[in-house]
This record gives sequence, C-alpha cells and structure tokens, in this order.
Amino acid sequence: QVQLVESGGGLVQPGGSLRLACATSGFISPYYAVGWFRQAPGKGREVVSAIGYNDANTYYPTSLKGRFTVSRDDPNNTVYLQMNSLKIEDTAVYFCAARLSWTPTDDVYTEERDYPYWGQGTRVTVSS
Repeated sequence: QVQLVESGGGLVQPGGSLRLACATSGFISPYYAVGWFRQAPGKGREVVSAIGYNDANTYYPTSLKGRFTVSRDDPNNTVYLQMNSLKIEDTAVYFCAARLSWTPTDDVYTEERDYPYWGQGTRVTVSS
C-alpha cells in the first residue's frame, strides 16, 4: 500500500535550517504530486509547499517564499523540504501528502482535501 514517511525534524535555533524528507513507497503510478503541510499547536493544518510531478511547478505561500524550497528525487522516491532562516513561528508538526495521477501532469494542489495519502508527520521545534 501507499506509504509516506517523513524524517528530518528536530530542535533548531532561530535562524537555523532543516531539511525534511518524505520517503514514498507503494505507488502504482509514477505520476504523483506532493504537498507539505504543517500544524502548529492549537492551530489548523496549513500548506507550506507543493510540487507537481516534475520540478517545473511548485507552490509556496507568499509568507514562506524565499525561505522554503521543495524538491523531489524521483529515482529515490523522496521529496524534500529545505527550510532556511527558521523562525519560532515555524514550530509545528510537518506532514507530507500525496495525490496520484495516471498522466504526467505537473499540477500542484494546495488543499488538504486534494490529498488522499498522508504521512504521520515530523516535529519541528524552533527555539533558543
């Protein structure tokens, strides 16, 4: 079955960097879009990035542009989220999610309801 496993979270000081990884397996189609979401304590889940089947199409909320970068390593079935200049307000549990397609579309999706497959999350804490 489809599995998504996040890794790379941890404790980092403000201004630091982390790279999260989302290892995917079990897809019956090689064409899938991935979204990264986060949920801070007491808040709802929000999208932080999304990437289509190829790297040509990506999405970031305006507030995160320039600090977060999503990429994918398809031969190794892994999608990455590079997070730089981290702020205390970036503290959250980060989830990756996937949506399969039967065609090589590079559409990106930014809503939770667009993604049927989710990982368990990795915790990121930004604190001095």
